[in-house]
Order: sequence, then structure tokens, then C-alpha cells
Amino acid sequence: MRSNQRAQLVILGIVFLILTSSTRAQTATQSSKESPMIQHATGPFDVKMIPQDDKAVDGVTRMLIDKQYHGDLEGAAKGQMLTGGMSADKSGAYVAIEKFTGTLHGRTGSFVLHHTGIMTRGKPDLTILVAPDSGSGQLARISGKMTINIAADGKHSYDFEYTLPATQ
Repeated sequence: MRSNQRAQLVILGIVFLILTSSTRAQTATQSSKESPMIQHATGPFDVKMIPQDDKAVDGVTRMLIDKQYHGDLEGAAKGQMLTGGMSADKSGAYVAIEKFTGTLHGRTGSFVLHHTGIMTRGKPDLTILVAPDSGSGQLARISGKMTINIAADGKHSYDFEYTLPATQ
């Protein structure tokens, strides 16, 4: 393993530890207060993935993400995705960060979604979470998770389970 790769793995490990401890602290803080009610948002979205082939490094590919959300979420998201380990056995992984800006059930603001996707011989395992404290405007202090559904005709939709503090 090259020293470059080792350094990148160390940095990723540190980021993971920071995110993990932040999530634990947030969970402890939330459990000591009254929990907000869980809400759902659903609707379709359109996505354009723009490969950045000139940036491929040792089997890792970077793509730009451009999404338009409709339904309970109305707005746009921009982000980046890294994919790697894609094999003939339909196995591989991806991570992505996207920033949504628009409205959620009429509340205006933005927040960041973090994707972690693992495909093991064609079986997907996808986690999409709101990055802690990434909300702004009327979406400040949002938390939640998203599920993506892809229909047989290729159309995408989302189911977003979230919590927000009550409006003042």
C-alpha cells in the first residue's frame, strides 16, 4: 500500500471517529430532552450523474450529482460521489455528499445528506443520513434518514423520515 493510500485511510478513520462520537453525543443530548415527532416526506426526484473520468484514480471514480426533488421536498441538490471496487460480480461501494436547498413541507432552508452504499453480489445496502447540524434557515436542527426507491421503469422516488424542532 502506498503512503498516499495509508494517509488517506488514516484521515478517513479520523473523520469516521469524529462523526461517530458526534452522533453519540447528539443522541445522548436528544434522549435527555423530549423527542420531536417523526415526520415523513415522499415524492419523486430526477437525478443526473456526471462522470469525472479524468479524475479516476486506481479504480475510484468521481461523479457530480445534480438532483431535482419534487413532492414534499421541493428544490435542488448538488453533490459529489466516489465509487470503487465495482466488480463483475456486481459488488462495490460508493459514498456521496449532496446539499439540498429548497422547501420541506413548506419550510425553507438547506441541509446535507451523506450516502454510504455497499453492493454485495447484487444485494444493495444503502444508508442516507442528514449530516448533523447541517440544516439552515427553517430547516435548522433537522435530523433524519432517507430511502431511495427505483421503479422498474428507472424512475426514482424518496421516502424521507425526519424530525425538526417545532416552529416558534
